[in-house]
Amino acid sequence: MRVLITGGTGFIGRRLALTLLERGRLADGSGNARPVDAVTLFDVTAPAVPLPADPRLSLRTGDIGDPATVKALFGNDVGCVYHLAAVVSAGAEQDFDLGIRVNLEGTRNVLEASRALGTAPTVVLASSVAVYGGDMPKVIGDDFHTTPTTSYGIQKAASELLVNDYSRKGFVDGRALRLPTVVVRPGKPNKAASTWASSIIREPLNGEEAVCPVPPEQEMWLLSARKAVDAFVRAAELPAEAWGKNRTVALPGITRTVRQMVKALGNVAGKAATARIRWQPDPFVQRIIDGWPTRFAPKRGLALGFTADDRFEDVIQAFIEDELGGRFVA
Repeated sequence: MRVLITGGTGFIGRRLALTLLERGRLADGSGNARPVDAVTLFDVTAPAVPLPADPRLSLRTGDIGDPATVKALFGNDVGCVYHLAAVVSAGAEQDFDLGIRVNLEGTRNVLEASRALGTAPTVVLASSVAVYGGDMPKVIGDDFHTTPTTSYGIQKAASELLVNDYSRKGFVDGRALRLPTVVVRPGKPNKAASTWASSIIREPLNGEEAVCPVPPEQEMWLLSARKAVDAFVRAAELPAEAWGKNRTVALPGITRTVRQMVKALGNVAGKAATARIRWQPDPFVQRIIDGWPTRFAPKRGLALGFTADDRFEDVIQAFIEDELGGRFVA
């Protein structure tokens, strides 16, 4: 079986690919474990970090918004598609047309190419808690409706509905995961409104200054990279009947204030690390963040076997082990 990962050179896509190659097998929606013969990464650019030398791993670059480009990625051996490619929150808000092309039309292109195979491949969509917004209860339950207040959230909500409908028609075996903010991301800050949630941990651990654009009392719904990758693997391997008619699930996470995140950083790396954080309010970022929910009761996600991190200190320690070679600047 070939696995296709759009947005494959990104943080989660790369880690997911390496995990699948290491496992060597992936169960399909019928519960049949199949060997992973090939993993194709598709993205708009080549990766910043070289890919490992593995004959099963290949890279393709192009525009997810172009139907012909996407269709050319598919062969009859594609059994699972992880659709991670996206213009992130602030980027989609600043460039409406680009957000529509990548986040909505890109999803439609992936679904149409999957449909054309005639084999109903598994399609796992990376969605977001940005699908919620407006007047929300203090705790979001599984039955709360989607009311996005950003272009990114609206595009993700529409993509979820497409995955549901293509699955209902039998064109694909779709699943959509509403991800919390995933931390800690390596590399440089991106255009996500939540990029600071990684920066305030990553930069201090590298001996660099970080800017936090929101106040210490700001809450966030968080998930580690390890747990996110585990969730994508599990989402593909759950039998189709476990999902029923609703192919979307909100993943479990943990709620932490920025103050608690910084305290956890100090517990792991000391006061010198926390002293590298500078507080500088950004009204544009704050307006976006204010529209995101921060507390959930993800009963369905827990019932399906998805799990969250226990402590934020564990999230930081995992980043140090996985991305910094076990070392940080004290």
